[in-house]
Amino acid sequence: MLIKRIVFIGSVFIYAFYCSISRADEKPIDVKVFVAAMFEVGANTGDKPGEFQYWYQKYFLESQVIDVRGSQRPVYCNKSGVCGAVLGMGKVASSASMQAILLNSNFNFDKTYFVLSGVGGTPPNKGTIADVTWGSWLVDYDLGHRWAPEEGEVGAPVFMPRKGYENIRRYQLNPQLIAWVYKLTSEVRLKDSSSAQAYRMRYSHPQARRSPKVLVGTHMTGDTFFHGPGLSKEAQYIAELYGADEYISTEMEAAAITQVISRLHGIERILSLRGSVNFDQGHKNENTLEHLDPAPGETAGGFTETLENIVLVGSQVVDRIVKNWDVWQNGIHNFKM
Repeated sequence: MLIKRIVFIGSVFIYAFYCSISRADEKPIDVKVFVAAMFEVGANTGDKPGEFQYWYQKYFLESQVIDVRGSQRPVYCNKSGVCGAVLGMGKVASSASMQAILLNSNFNFDKTYFVLSGVGGTPPNKGTIADVTWGSWLVDYDLGHRWAPEEGEVGAPVFMPRKGYENIRRYQLNPQLIAWVYKLTSEVRLKDSSSAQAYRMRYSHPQARRSPKVLVGTHMTGDTFFHGPGLSKEAQYIAELYGADEYISTEMEAAAITQVISRLHGIERILSLRGSVNFDQGHKNENTLEHLDPAPGETAGGFTETLENIVLVGSQVVDRIVKNWDVWQNGIHNFKM
């Protein structure tokens, strides 16, 4: 038994060594588009979907699988130059994976467009369940000073920026690129569900009750999964404080990933794409804790449809970039809307 185990372990090491040598001899993959998802529920296909499954089914069923040391999951690359991976949830996991992938010699990211893709929440006075939003600004919710409301002036904000983080606490993504992708995708017909339709009616806001559509606005990156009207108001306050557009989506990764990409490749080709799977606060008949931890049957619904909507919208951009790579590789400033 011991000899068989030694032989097996030895064969594994030989196979891994052979694979590393064979990949090292190959030319790096010129990545045209990199799709970053943050979590997957189980497998990449065939079960309950997470953020990567519909991307995988569209672009990576037949793809090269490349293990990257330091990345949470492998990278998948198809023959068209589209690559993608699950990076992990939260700032640390996602940015650590992104840096490992960017520094890996198997890839060339010099001309890559990055699509940072996932789900998030939205304030009911701005969006609704199954919306898809392009981030015009990415704002870090956490980099600053906070204190308990009772320890400050009544009704005053309980947040102020921390000096020294001016260049990493908010990013304005390429306005021309954002305008272009919005124009391309604004009329995409989004999917909806009867459960989401019924859930929306619990809210009195006209924006919360409408059908889903494509929007543009600020994505608020926070490791804190914040909920409630008070913290939603604070997120909007921070967006205004930094001169960003209206806060429209919660999320947990985009600003951190962008910081990593910016150090090596700048931010001109970064896109943040979020689908709204919940409201950032409860309706009139539930408090914040009830909304944060809903009872059975009290969830928003529309989760799967939102995941599909993200890819319906995002794939329009990915396909256009790949199809017209001779133009896109030189940057969006080289052509008109």
